Amino acid sequence: MAEGARRRITRRVMPYLFTLYVIAFLDRVNVGYARLQMDREPWFTDQVFGLGSGIFFIGYFLLEIPGGVIAEKWSARRWIARIMISWGVVAVLMGFISSASQFYVLRFLLGLAEAGFYPGVVVYLTHWFRSEDRAKTMAMFLAAIPTSNIIGAPISGLLLGVNWFGLAGWRWLFIIEGAPAIILGFVTLFYLTDWPSQAKWLPPEGREWISAELEREKQAKQKLHSYGI
Repeated sequence: MAEGARRRITRRVMPYLFTLYVIAFLDRVNVGYARLQMDREPWFTDQVFGLGSGIFFIGYFLLEIPGGVIAEKWSARRWIARIMISWGVVAVLMGFISSASQFYVLRFLLGLAEAGFYPGVVVYLTHWFRSEDRAKTMAMFLAAIPTSNIIGAPISGLLLGVNWFGLAGWRWLFIIEGAPAIILGFVTLFYLTDWPSQAKWLPPEGREWISAELEREKQAKQKLHSYGI
């Protein structure tokens, strides 16, 4: 029963979270690909690119830790969905900028929007995986970073070559690569489940087993804290 529940949870949760992180990381770094054409814009310079790239991390820094707290106190599923929809909208808007100031503002907002995603996922994994399983699941999740580069480079290269409706390829790169985050943000609300006790896709005995295991870990931690460890 235990092994079956672990496999079912992993198959349900990890591929989806992996996909979300591929999209998140691609939306974070695709400005590097877009820059190949953005250099043709009169307002875009190396200085603008450098400052805009750095501004992203200011927004990211401000909300990263609060994001994890919100995910734990409110709903990790809803928080992740909110983040995805927000960053998707901002990423799409990047395709319509026409000045350095707009570039700075949207890069800052993109950092704010995405900031809670990683800690939110970390919190979510603690709702589904025992401590002994989390290292493996985190490794699976973080594999999305190199995967996003493998996938993103050819896709971004293709999008830079289009010129639909009079919009340059770099604009379509932001629009098309930002849209999946919005779509999957809404999907997340229905696909992910906050707690095992709410998972209708998991057999009753599986729900009871993982809930009991996680509760046992929680009680053990509370005991250690009570001893000042």
